[in-house]
Amino acid sequence: MSAQQYDGIGEAFEGFKSLPLTRYGEVPSLLGMVGAVSGRSVLDLACGTGFYSREFKRRGATDVLGVDISEAMIAAAREIERRDPLGVRYEVGDVAELRPVGQRFDIAVAVQCLNYAEGIAAMKRMCRNIHRNLVKGGKFFMLAQKPDYRFDCPSLDKYGFRCEPTGEETETGPRERVTALLDPQPISIVTTAPRREVYEECLRATAFGEVEWIPLQISEAGIRQFGEDFWADLLAHPPLEMLRCRT
Repeated sequence: MSAQQYDGIGEAFEGFKSLPLTRYGEVPSLLGMVGAVSGRSVLDLACGTGFYSREFKRRGATDVLGVDISEAMIAAAREIERRDPLGVRYEVGDVAELRPVGQRFDIAVAVQCLNYAEGIAAMKRMCRNIHRNLVKGGKFFMLAQKPDYRFDCPSLDKYGFRCEPTGEETETGPRERVTALLDPQPISIVTTAPRREVYEECLRATAFGEVEWIPLQISEAGIRQFGEDFWADLLAHPPLEMLRCRT
């Protein structure tokens, strides 16, 4: 499902990072959670067009490998790397079937990745594959749809996104349609919001420990740009949540 949806987006996916929720919420929150990467190796799973892969390399990561199931996304990432070389490597790959990539990484990051698992068994395969590509004591960081997000809360339109339930329930959790309100053409993606216990079960079943949920934050730049009141609805009902754990 994820490959077919993202193949049609390509480099337009970069536009997501300009929307208020992403620019002032997701990006600073994720980078703040991951922390210093200087001198570390990073495996960026579901890397898309390589936004975070490039950011980790700029922040001093010694080796960065981006992996995504979408050939179009990887093609766009490689084209950006060709235009502005940073030394980031990219591969097409399905995290549920990910082979050992020839080395073990200090850090793995997955933004909107595990929530595309077709079921609990697939999510466990994803977690197992991530674990075996990390060093002992390696860290895994994840960002995805908030497991218990309430769709009857105030609209997210002013933050650049719209979240709507599809009415379909899967083994891992409810499906939802997320629309990035890009100009001139919005882009919609159907994903799943796995239940909190599903994530925790799959991670612990594959030997991850110290599982901790981390709330989304708004950066100081976002507060200066829009003011505190603008962000009140988002902080009261955040659509995204992060998680960290280690091998």
